[in-house]
Amino acid sequence: MPAGVALRSGSRAPAHTSKGTIRRMAQLDTLPPLRDVIRQHDLMARKSLGQNFLLDLNLTAKIARAGGSLEGVSVVEVGPGPGGLTRALLACGARRVIAIERDERCLDALAEIAAHYPGRLVVHAGDALKADWHALTAGIEGPVRIAANLPYNIATPLLIGWLKTDPWPPWFQSMILMFQREVAERIVATEDDDAYGRLGVLAGWRTEAEIVFDVPPSAFVPAPKVTSSVVHFRPRPSPLPCTPAALERVTQAAFGQRRKMLRQSLKSLGGDVAAALEAAGLRPDMRAEEVPVAAFVALANRLG
Repeated sequence: MPAGVALRSGSRAPAHTSKGTIRRMAQLDTLPPLRDVIRQHDLMARKSLGQNFLLDLNLTAKIARAGGSLEGVSVVEVGPGPGGLTRALLACGARRVIAIERDERCLDALAEIAAHYPGRLVVHAGDALKADWHALTAGIEGPVRIAANLPYNIATPLLIGWLKTDPWPPWFQSMILMFQREVAERIVATEDDDAYGRLGVLAGWRTEAEIVFDVPPSAFVPAPKVTSSVVHFRPRPSPLPCTPAALERVTQAAFGQRRKMLRQSLKSLGGDVAAALEAAGLRPDMRAEEVPVAAFVALANRLG
């Protein structure tokens, strides 16, 4: 990703206060309706980029506020597209938004938002999967959050990258992210849920994650075939000691053969599997979907 800023309006974030209601936000935002922006800039969503645009500013404001007050908060946004969530974040009081957009067609539309909110929107043109997050947020004063209607085709890799951030606690205060409902269920699942798997273990280890609300397909243009969910992540300040690599290795072995008992599925890791299971308080005949996060961490520290 280019290190330089693609778009910047002004040089300093002015003093401002958060807006009291979604209705007031809509009144204060005098930019054109998003449908007009898309038409003017020929921004038809591209399937190859995983694009599904949210056009309802009431809904984008609900997403923006899902993590609490934005007063004094800087926000990293991935895939702003025509800027629906970007506008909501700024109108709801974000001190600054640092947006990363791969689709160069969207840059002119985002430049109009930058002009409307002088000094408060910075847009980087590039691939979020290759971003240097520490460099992008270097020098920012105050808390930083991540908020994004993530492109479906890169949502999980981006999340895993953020969950593996080193050092921990991470550079972000919290994350408000949108996923397909099926993925969201896997993220928040525990050993009591059918959707429990590797993603639930990694997310549960380092964060407290919860689904805050669903978004129907009809809210998007074009409408996807599935319901989406907004997930709120709060980093645990002191997660159980472990390395992400060790935890990934153990969960891959366990869930890669999830129908097998642990004494079989973990053999590929080498080491004394029986002793590791005993130390973790697990029976050898248990299966991966029965193992809580803390026990996976214990296994990772012995076998990873």
